[in-house]
This record gives sequence, structure tokens and C-alpha cells, in this order.
Amino acid sequence: MGGMVGLGRREILGLGAAVTLLAACTACTGTKKGEEADADGAKVRTDLEPLERRFAGLGPLSGAHWLGIGLGADTRGSVPGPTDVRVVGTAQLKAGAVAAITGVSLQSFQPETPPRLPEEIAEFVPEGARWVRSDAFDRGMTAGTYTGGFYLDPGTDTVYFDTTNPSVPADG
Repeated sequence: MGGMVGLGRREILGLGAAVTLLAACTACTGTKKGEEADADGAKVRTDLEPLERRFAGLGPLSGAHWLGIGLGADTRGSVPGPTDVRVVGTAQLKAGAVAAITGVSLQSFQPETPPRLPEEIAEFVPEGARWVRSDAFDRGMTAGTYTGGFYLDPGTDTVYFDTTNPSVPADG
């Protein structure tokens, strides 16, 4: 009986939630298949499945290089609290896909340079990219469930995405 006597139902449920969250955070930050650690320890991922599930509106992807960065992570080694995850990177779309996306007149794509480019991703950004972005397209991609910007380069059929907590669409 010892140490559990003072724990009520709420404390036990809270402890279970903390263990679940810890496991989820560990799964997001560990090196797995499709990841490469750079000299600073950041994991540049190349796996496509997590991106294609979350960003289905882009169609099939290839050549992805991306990071899952825990925002507000505690580096002191204490039990983590809720953490937002920034998913940022580049991927190659099918030939002609960017022209098809930007050709939709209601999207109103305008030239815009991506902000906050992580140095781990910089080497994978196409040289001389001419990025365009649309608030309407971003809203359609996120479906109002998370925040994110999607920058498209028509010359290379590349997307640069910068999102926070991207979720899998309810219908997919």
C-alpha cells in the first residue's frame, strides 16, 4: 500500500496522462528510419508518409527534408509539459503540380519569401527559388485545425512548409 495511499483518482489519471505525453514526445524527437542527425543534433527527416498524410492537398511528394522541432521544450531534463511541434521543411511535388495549384484564380498567390528558415533545412532549398504564397491556400491546407504557411516555387515544383502542430485531416 505504501506510496499509493495518498493518490486519488485525479492524481492517477494525471500521472497516466504525463506518461502518455512523455512517450509521445519521445516518439517525435528520436532518430528513426528516414532521419539524419546533423552536427548540432537536429534530426533532418526524409520520410514521406507523415507529410503526405498531413499535407494531402499537395499530392504525392518526393525528396523531402524536414524537421519536427519541439517548441518550448525544457532542456533541463525535467518531465515535459505540453509541447507544440513545428514541422518545417521542403519537398518535391509532381511535375506541373505547382502550376496547377497556383493556376486556381481564387487562391491569389503572391510572391513572398519564407521567414524563419532553419539552417538545417537551408541546404535543401532550391537555389534562386521564386516563392509564392496564398492565405486562401494556407487556410485550405490547414482546414483551420493548425497554423501553417505553404510556399511554392513554380520553377522547381518545390514546396517549403512551416507549420505548427499539423494534424491529419479528419477525412484522411
